[in-house]
Amino acid sequence: MSYNDWECVIGLEIHAQMSTKSKIFSSDSTEFGAPENTHISTVSIGLPGSLPVLNKRALELSIRSGLALNCTISKESVFARKNYFYPDLPKGYQISQFDKPLCIDGFVQFYLEGQEYKIQIERAHMEEDAGKSTHLGESTLVDFNRAGIPLLEIVSKPDIRAPEEASAYARAVRDILRYVKTCDGNLEEGSLRCDCNVSVRKKGDGKLGTKVEIKNINSFRFIEKALHYEFSRQVDTLESGGKIIQETRLYDSDKNKTFSMREKEEAHDYRYFPDPDLLPIRLSERDINTFKDEIPELPFDKLKRFVNEYELSPLDASLLTSTIEMASYFEAVSNGCGNPKSAANWITGDLLRDLNENKILIEESPIKAGRLAELIQTIDQGKLSGKMAKQVFVEMFKTGESSQEVVDRLGLKQISGEEEIKKLIQSVVNQYPDQVEQFKSGKTKVMGFFVGQVMKATKGQANPDVVNRLLLEILG
Repeated sequence: MSYNDWECVIGLEIHAQMSTKSKIFSSDSTEFGAPENTHISTVSIGLPGSLPVLNKRALELSIRSGLALNCTISKESVFARKNYFYPDLPKGYQISQFDKPLCIDGFVQFYLEGQEYKIQIERAHMEEDAGKSTHLGESTLVDFNRAGIPLLEIVSKPDIRAPEEASAYARAVRDILRYVKTCDGNLEEGSLRCDCNVSVRKKGDGKLGTKVEIKNINSFRFIEKALHYEFSRQVDTLESGGKIIQETRLYDSDKNKTFSMREKEEAHDYRYFPDPDLLPIRLSERDINTFKDEIPELPFDKLKRFVNEYELSPLDASLLTSTIEMASYFEAVSNGCGNPKSAANWITGDLLRDLNENKILIEESPIKAGRLAELIQTIDQGKLSGKMAKQVFVEMFKTGESSQEVVDRLGLKQISGEEEIKKLIQSVVNQYPDQVEQFKSGKTKVMGFFVGQVMKATKGQANPDVVNRLLLEILG
């Protein structure tokens, strides 16, 4: 048996929570973390006679999301009732969209390991979230705070061929939604969840295999791990003469395994029909164009511009365009110092490390973009060595001071005057005649010894480029 003989076919269903203050069909709060069953009403818990009213803001954010995902916005879309029984669905049906979704035929582009990918989106439709069930032995507790939370379900076509590609696609979708400020993308709070549809087939076989759905994954890393496990499980089953059952499975991250939840329903099992309490959504071309004007430059376009305009690598550009705030910070630093490569190195290296360690967002960075640009300029002008700049950066991050304020306070100043450095070098050379002879006999590694001694004598403040050049002249 060889896994190399098999191909993975993956499609993702991403459920993105629209950033509204109230639920999709009621005025209940969407605030996260409230005590159980406090953000509910007759609509949320499906009491007889309660009527839904569409949240206009949820519709607007869904349209903006669809446009950012390169979808066509339908001029008429319809809400439907998706009928099934589960404790966290008090009405006995979920209000969703079926044959007439809001958004159709989109695509998402992204880079992965230097290669460009384009994944087609089949549809993106509005729906309400269900409540949350907590199973305790033979009992089930239900919290309806999430019931009615506005979701946009983004359904890709089965274009994905590897778990890493699936994870990168999900990240790209989250980045896009953050750019247009329609979803905060917070996986820990459930603002973005993913269902993975996966099947396997022999390479070269055009026929799709039996599809299995892995439900409610809330981590990009878990997307990869769950798909790797499921690919192996399905191949092992088929190679041993077994049969894949169309079913819904859950992923156990502790055991790194998927396990069966229930056999998968078909669309007809849900008995979809138009919701009689909600009118169709009708949009004009003028309505849609209004939202098009609100779409900013999106992550993939910005990434390509950063590569071409600033001559960055796709990897650096990908990091720097992950959020619109990160991209704006980089451009401000780059334009301020005139050195895009150094700006990228400082941000993706020292700054991101310290921000992540202290759980600080880039927009709240204690080092403002203009001050980081000044630090880089100081280095480029030869006023600070790289080592001294690292020391200054640490102090800037701690205190929020400018680089000049830190330099003045710590008495840091690079020595670049050649006459002063020559005297220091001559003094060091005179102290170590044996090492001078070693250098002259061809042991050039001793050069590092002399550089170290000069830097030690100047407390690291001598310009290393000048030190190296003058040392060679004197020793040579």
